[in-house]
Amino acid sequence: MRTPVMAGNWKMFKNVAETNAFFEKFKPLVASTTGREIVICPPFVDLPVAAWAARDSNIDIGGQNCYWENEGAFTGEISPSMLAGAGAKWVIIAHSERRQFFGETDETAHKRIVAALAAGLKPIVCVGELLADREAGNTNSVLDRQFRGGIAGLSSDQFANIVIAYEPVWAIGTGKTATPQIAAEAHAFIRGLARTKFGPQAADALRILYGGSVKPENAKELMAQEEIDGVLVGGASLKPDGFASIVNY
Repeated sequence: MRTPVMAGNWKMFKNVAETNAFFEKFKPLVASTTGREIVICPPFVDLPVAAWAARDSNIDIGGQNCYWENEGAFTGEISPSMLAGAGAKWVIIAHSERRQFFGETDETAHKRIVAALAAGLKPIVCVGELLADREAGNTNSVLDRQFRGGIAGLSSDQFANIVIAYEPVWAIGTGKTATPQIAAEAHAFIRGLARTKFGPQAADALRILYGGSVKPENAKELMAQEEIDGVLVGGASLKPDGFASIVNY
């Protein structure tokens, strides 16, 4: 059985005080939760306080992005080792918003994955299609391109330590959610790509999360799908009670 990963991506929300307040309410709601990994990815400036607030709990902290160099003249960037030093154990790679607004590509995703793994972080690698791709019937070709460009070049050992998040871009922050069946079909296709490249054992062990307007109301139905191994939650992860209900689906 694959252990589910229930991850929250806070995007550009919450300051230090709000982060502390969140954890005060959230920790008791998931204190007895077992059988899944809980991850919260706050903004960079909130990482140390989040890591401190989550200490001695069943909650891990992650970064929302990282650069592929460990240090250097890269103004505004954060290295994987800096994330780890701030208390992060996970990092989101190539979120669709990073691709859309900041020019990230499959090639740079690969560099980030390799650097994150070298620093001991667990990457959550995002893939997914635009609405135009979905409507044109190109979902699988987009997923294939992103897998080949960002993931296929990993070694078997590296691949064994990543998580993939399928996030149909048309369902992120729009209120539209891919039906559980649509999501499961995409997950099955991604797992097939993994099977072809890395073998059946690696594919069976791969955890694939769904991201795209996940809410307390649809989490249970999504998680009932055999191919869905967790969720990457945006807006609904900002409220302690709402995210706890998703985690405890």
